[in-house]
Amino acid sequence: MYSYLKGELVEVSADTIVVEVNNIGYNIHIPAGMAGQFTGTGQTVKVYTYLHVKEELMELYGFLTRDDLTVFKLLLGVSGIGPKGALAILAVMTPDDLRFAVLGEDAKAISKAPGIGSKTAKRLILELKDKLKLEDAFELKMEHAASEQENSLAGAKSEAVQALTALGYSPSESLKAVEGVGVTPDMTVEEVLREALKQMSFL
Repeated sequence: MYSYLKGELVEVSADTIVVEVNNIGYNIHIPAGMAGQFTGTGQTVKVYTYLHVKEELMELYGFLTRDDLTVFKLLLGVSGIGPKGALAILAVMTPDDLRFAVLGEDAKAISKAPGIGSKTAKRLILELKDKLKLEDAFELKMEHAASEQENSLAGAKSEAVQALTALGYSPSESLKAVEGVGVTPDMTVEEVLREALKQMSFL
């Protein structure tokens, strides 16, 4: 029914968030730990959702990436695992970790999730192993690693621009100076700022 919701984050708790879209507040269940990825209420968020319907109960489950949602649905297909069990697994394992655990038949790692015993973990591996490929798992892992690196670089650049603006430079000058720096993944914000200040002399 819903692919995703995009709106204002108005409430955050350990296992739920409320997102307001067109004056309607949607209560969404999330994996433990996901709440820590939000900087606070008031921001616009995009949450990929799954609507779980059981008898008269309707509940929304949400994730920050489509991959998380895909793996959540995959887990729901395992006999004996419901939405809460699937959330518990994704709270202690990333989709990449889970794929490798299944392919490596690591039931011990999977059973670390609250409420997931050794028997359930072994059944999960048995039912999902044929649905996953090692080549695909490696490819997705590389894609996610590259994305994280890009986000890290973007964050360092953004902080450096803000620092330069605070020092009295115009936003356009600050952005141009930072873009002139060959930012690498191992550079700190201070190092980016120092190099950007050197660029200022050429503007």
